[in-house]
Amino acid sequence: MSVTEIMGRQHFGIRTGAEYLGGLRDDREVWTRGKRVADVTTEPGMARGAATLASFLDNQHKPEFIDTVTYVDDDGDRCAMAYQMPKSLDDVKARGRAYYEWAKWSNGMFGRTPDYKNASLMSFASATSFLAQGFKGQGGEAMARNMVDFYNFARKNDKVLTHTLVNPSVNFQQAASGKFSDKVALQIVKETDAGVIVNGARLLATLGPLADEIEVFPSTVLKASDDNIPFAFAFALPIATPGLKLICRDTYDEGKSHFDAPLSSRYEEMDAVVIFENVLVPWERIFLYGQPELCNQAFGATNAVVHMMHQVACGKLAKSEFITGILCSIAKATGRDKDLYTKGLIAEVMQMTETIRALLYSAEAQSHEDEYGNFVPLRGPLETSRNLYPRMYPRMIEIMQLLGSSSLMATPAEADFSNEIAHDVAQYFQLTNLESRDRVALYRLAHDVAISGFGTRQALYERFFFGPPALMASAYYDLYDKDPLTGRVDNLLSLA
Repeated sequence: MSVTEIMGRQHFGIRTGAEYLGGLRDDREVWTRGKRVADVTTEPGMARGAATLASFLDNQHKPEFIDTVTYVDDDGDRCAMAYQMPKSLDDVKARGRAYYEWAKWSNGMFGRTPDYKNASLMSFASATSFLAQGFKGQGGEAMARNMVDFYNFARKNDKVLTHTLVNPSVNFQQAASGKFSDKVALQIVKETDAGVIVNGARLLATLGPLADEIEVFPSTVLKASDDNIPFAFAFALPIATPGLKLICRDTYDEGKSHFDAPLSSRYEEMDAVVIFENVLVPWERIFLYGQPELCNQAFGATNAVVHMMHQVACGKLAKSEFITGILCSIAKATGRDKDLYTKGLIAEVMQMTETIRALLYSAEAQSHEDEYGNFVPLRGPLETSRNLYPRMYPRMIEIMQLLGSSSLMATPAEADFSNEIAHDVAQYFQLTNLESRDRVALYRLAHDVAISGFGTRQALYERFFFGPPALMASAYYDLYDKDPLTGRVDNLLSLA
C-alpha cells in the first residue's frame, strides 16, 4: 500500500500529536512541587515535554518517515513498527531502523520514547504459551488472552506507555534476599469478583505523567516462595485510574528559551514514584498472578529483554553520535582540531560510538528464530552493549567537561544579545571560527549535556538504566557461554 493510499484511509493505528495531548487531559492524579497538577499539557515544566512527544507522534504521519517507523497490519491499519512481530532477519533490521529514527528525533536525549515499551508488549503477546502458566489457579489461558488483547488495544490506539518494576525498600538486607516489605512494596491485598485490589508503591516511572497507561510488571529479583505470592503479578492500567497517583521530582525545564536550554526546554520526560492506594485491577488487565518463579523468568523467557535491548542500543548509538558531533564542533570552533591531545580525547568517544554500532550490527546480523516464531537479535552483543554503556556515557561527559572547561559556564543568556551589553557580548565571546552568538549557542548546548541538572540526570539515568552495574555484570558472567573456552584450556592441559 502506497503512502498516498495510507494517508487517504479513515482509520490509523497511529495517532496525531493533538490526539495524544487530548488523551492526557483526564482525571490523572499527578503531584509536583507541593501541588496537584490540573493539566499536564499546560503545566510549566511538563508541557513542553508533552509537546515534544506529540511532535514525534506527528512525525509518524510524515511521508519521509511513515514507511520507516510504521507498518501496515493485516487489517490494513498503520501501527508503530515496534509492535510488528518480526518473522525474518529483514523484519529485525526494519525494527532497528525504526528505533534509530525515533532516537534521532531527540538525538537520544528523550530516552523513554513509546517504542521501548511497544517492543516489550510485542514480545509478551507473542509468548502466549509462557503466559498461560502465569496464574496461581486455573485459567492461565485467560492471562495469555488478556495480554494479547492489551497488545492489540495499545497497538491499534497508539497508546504511550510507561512502566515500573522496582519496589521501594525499607531494609537493604531484606531486599537483597529477594523479599519485599509489606509496609511499602506494591502488593495484592484482596481479591474480588471484579479483580484484585493492590496497595503500595513502585519506582520509578519515567514519562509517567505524560503516558496513557502504566505497565506494572514483575520484579526480576522476586524470590520464588509462598511469602512472595502477594508481590507476584503483572498488569496494566490507565494512568487516570482512581487511587493511582504519581509524585514527581523537580522539573529540569525551568522555562528558559530553546537557545538558553536547548535540551531541557524540549526533552523533559519527567520521572515519578507511583502510589497505588487500594487500586482495583480488573481481571482482564492481569497478565501474571501468584507465580513468583514465573515473574522472575518473564522478561527472559519471552525474549522481551532482548527486543528492549535492541531498542536501547539503537538509542544509545544516536546519543553517542550526538555527543561526538558536539565535541567535533567545539574542536573546530576553537581551532583545536589539530591538537593531538584534543583529537585523542574525541577519538576515545568516537571509538565508543563505533563499538555500540558494531555490537548493534552484530546482534541484528545474527538474528535467529525463537520458540514463538519471532526473529530475535543475538543477545550476546546487546548484553555487551548494555553493560558497557553505563561506563561509556559518564566518560563521554567527562571528556566534554575536560574540553569545554570554564567555557561551559561562560555562557551569557539569549537576552544579552539584544540589551545594552550586546556589543560587549558580540566582541568578547567570539572564537577563531565562530561568531559570538553561535559560540554561546554551542556551549549552552554542551552545558545542557554536561553540567546542567538535565545533563546530570541523563548521566545518572545511563548509569542505572537496566539496573545496578554490579548486578548486571554478574548476570552477564552467568549468561556468557564459558564452557567452550574452558574446554580449550582443559584440552591444552591434557596434552601429553
